[in-house]
Amino acid sequence: MRRLFWLALGATVGVLIVRKLTQTAERLTPKGLAESFTESLSGLGEAIRDFGADVRAGMSEREAELYAALETEGGDLRDHTSESGKADDSSAAQEGQR
Repeated sequence: MRRLFWLALGATVGVLIVRKLTQTAERLTPKGLAESFTESLSGLGEAIRDFGADVRAGMSEREAELYAALETEGGDLRDHTSESGKADDSSAAQEGQR
């Protein structure tokens, strides 16, 4: 009975080792490396998209905070931003010509 147990255990360990080595060998083939590279790039692209979404959300939140702060100081800058932006650009261009 003991011998049968050790024989079964040895066979099981042998099968597990062979399967692990086979999986490792498949990952090191050109096809396996290409798949690994593709998965890495897709993960990187997803991380970049998530980062961009977080940045845009933060920008919107900060913009709302700034507009709220300006409105509490007594003026609504939203109506004047396009006019003052054009005036600032033209005055900067005139200074550059001098």
